[in-house]
Parts: sequence; C-alpha cells; structure tokens
Amino acid sequence: MLDLLVSVAEAGSLGRAAALHRISQPAASQRLARLERQLDLQLLTRTPTGSRLTPDGEVFLGWARRVVDQAEQLVIAVEALKSRAADVLEVAASLTIADFLFPRWLGALHQVRPGERVSLRVGNSAAVADLVRDGQVVLGFTEAPQLPPGLRSRAIGGDRLVVVVHPDHPWAGRRRPLPVTTLAAEALLVREPGSGTRAALEEALTAAGLRLLPALELGSTAALKSAAISGEGPAVLSELSVVGELADDRLSMVPIAGADLRRPFHAIWHLDRPPTGTAAGLLAIAGRPRPPRRVSASTP
Repeated sequence: MLDLLVSVAEAGSLGRAAALHRISQPAASQRLARLERQLDLQLLTRTPTGSRLTPDGEVFLGWARRVVDQAEQLVIAVEALKSRAADVLEVAASLTIADFLFPRWLGALHQVRPGERVSLRVGNSAAVADLVRDGQVVLGFTEAPQLPPGLRSRAIGGDRLVVVVHPDHPWAGRRRPLPVTTLAAEALLVREPGSGTRAALEEALTAAGLRLLPALELGSTAALKSAAISGEGPAVLSELSVVGELADDRLSMVPIAGADLRRPFHAIWHLDRPPTGTAAGLLAIAGRPRPPRRVSASTP
C-alpha cells in the first residue's frame, strides 16, 4: 500500500496510480482507505475532480518513499543472493574421500577453473546417495562397494581397507599374514552401518563365508583411529586414512590373508541430471589416477 501512495503522488491522480499498479480505481481507493484506518491519519483529500495529499499525507509520503526504496533494494539484494547461490556447485562425499581426496581435487579444479565455487557436504556413503537422489547435490562420491539404485555412476579409482592395531597388540609386527578367519573371530572396531568402509568389510567377509563381529561402532574415521591408538582393539580403516599414524608408529598394520579388502570409489549423479560445466570438470579430475601409495601392501 505504501508504494501505491507514492504512485498517487508521482502520477498526480488516483486513477493513473491504479493503472500503474494494474488494479481498478475502486480497488486502489479501498487499499488507501485501509491504510488510513490503520494509521488513524487522513492521507488524501478526495474531491469530484481528483485526490490530493493532505499535509499529514505529505509528511508521511517522505517516510513511505524511504521504506519503498529500501524494499526495492532488498528485493534486488535477494535476487543477487539467489543468483550467487545458483552458481555454487553442491556436491557430497563420504568421509574418507572428503578428508583425503577431495581437497586435492578442489585444488586441481581451481587451477583450470579459477573462481568456481564448490560447497561440499560430508556423510557416510548411504547419506551421500540420499542427497544425490533427493536432488540436494549435483554430484556425489561414495566408497560403498554396491552402487545405490536409481543413480548413474562412474568408477573413479579406489583404495583398500587395512587392519591396524596398537604397536603393543599381539598382532603387531607379524611376519606372516593373519588368516581372515582369525580376523573375523575377533571383536573389531568398525564404522557405523551405512558407511562405505563398513559395507566393503562386510562384503569381503561374506565372500569368505564369514560374518563381522563388531566390538565398537563409531561414526568417524578419527574416532576409530583414536580408539585403536588407545589400545581398544583392532580397527578396520581406509589405507588412505592411516598413512600418518603408520609412519610415526602410533599404529601398526596387520597383513591379512584370505580376503580381498580392495574397494572401488564411485562418482554418482541423478539419472535426469548428468554432470555438466563445473561438475563435469570435477568428475574428470576425480577420475585421474592417484600418485602411488607409500604404504606396503597386505596379502589378499
């Protein structure tokens, strides 16, 4: 209603102001009458020849103009913010990829596409698939061995799981690989259900005719490493995540025989929204071969 009053003053008549707002003159008159009742002020003098602002209306007009101008600036600012948000590439990645691979990918992306803005959401592999399926992100990166239904995917390399223990653990320093049957009989420190690390471990044990026996389920790699370093028991983690702890002897890696602990990584996207532009560039970078690993291999 304030902008209608401003239009009356600028157009010189209620009829012309109504036309500018694409409403009828009676509708415009009703709106201004409602404003006058709300303010308990007479803003217009109505005569057979037209309407003009009262002295109170002239004073109020100055305030109304400022409010209308600020409202217009607010609309402009909101549209700019929405446009800016639309330029941000929304992606999601499971924890291992987010912590140990995505920063390198992002650095490479900024070298070829400087100024591109990327927002990363982190969760386990099941959560990442849900974000992609719901359209909340354009691209997802998961560690789960089984691909989520209803999504397209592309292999982007992989890693392997390793068993790590405190250096004083009886399994530490073994020269011969530990049989997978012995591993499965031990209560292990593992990630939570829905994690790609957990799913890969369960699949490897199932392929060997065995079942997982969790001693402790934790929702982060950092928590699992801390528990293993504290001597809580053997933990199964991504090889990528324990390079530092193995190098400084806070953890010892146990070679395993009789199980294939390798796992693939995948980029996933919605069936109807293939990666384009920045998303396609990021996908290409993620698919490049990684530098050779520096941790010695265990026996499959």
